[in-house]
Amino acid sequence: MTNNSFFNSIPPVTRHLLLLNILIWLISFVLMSTQHFDLNIYLGLHWVKSPDFNPAQIITYMFMHDNSGITHIFFNMFSLYMFGRLLEQVLGGKRYLFYYISTGIGAAVIQMLVIYMQISSVEKLMSPEMVYTVYQQGADLMHQGLTYAQPEMKMLNSLVNAPIVGASGAVFGILLAFGMIFPNIPLYLFFIPVPIKAKYMVIGYGLLELFFGVSGTMDNVAHFAHLGGMIFGIFIILYWKKKGIISGRYY
Repeated sequence: MTNNSFFNSIPPVTRHLLLLNILIWLISFVLMSTQHFDLNIYLGLHWVKSPDFNPAQIITYMFMHDNSGITHIFFNMFSLYMFGRLLEQVLGGKRYLFYYISTGIGAAVIQMLVIYMQISSVEKLMSPEMVYTVYQQGADLMHQGLTYAQPEMKMLNSLVNAPIVGASGAVFGILLAFGMIFPNIPLYLFFIPVPIKAKYMVIGYGLLELFFGVSGTMDNVAHFAHLGGMIFGIFIILYWKKKGIISGRYY
């Protein structure tokens, strides 16, 4: 491998994040395909009262992806490659890694707050016995690929015991930072033939995620985690701008 190779052309933190995510996905995919062992159960983020919850999951979840196909990790890693490279050059490796991890944690915090509110709403519709049953037996059913027929019990089991996985929260944080630091850079989207300024693309993504989250559209996607990564990113970037860490020369 020469110094001019593809991977060596990627800044080191972005390169290692790409390799780590891809390697973990490959391991998870192989284990699921050959052993029916779902690594996401252990490393994906669970609600704090789930028997599968572990505090370390607030970090590990952002390196896990859907292990049934390639779409989830492909789009996350494509976005990380496209926008992370330039952002790392501007922020520097250490600050860039801090930002990535912080927005990933922020995404988890916001998603957990939303899950708390959803759980509270569902539990009001259930008897104490039904709630107790879900907390005692739901995780085992989930491990077997099963759940409850009763709608409220099914919903509660999904909220409590289904793992949240993906680098999307951190990736949306990177998109937010890119839009704030390079607001007028023209970007091309696959389905739109004209360039869109980065700041408008970020605003559009944020509004779409808010709509999807509130409306329940694509309810198997953690839309509020995406928003959480962007929200935490806003505060970090604004703080760095105030401190002069990020200057106007990048605009």
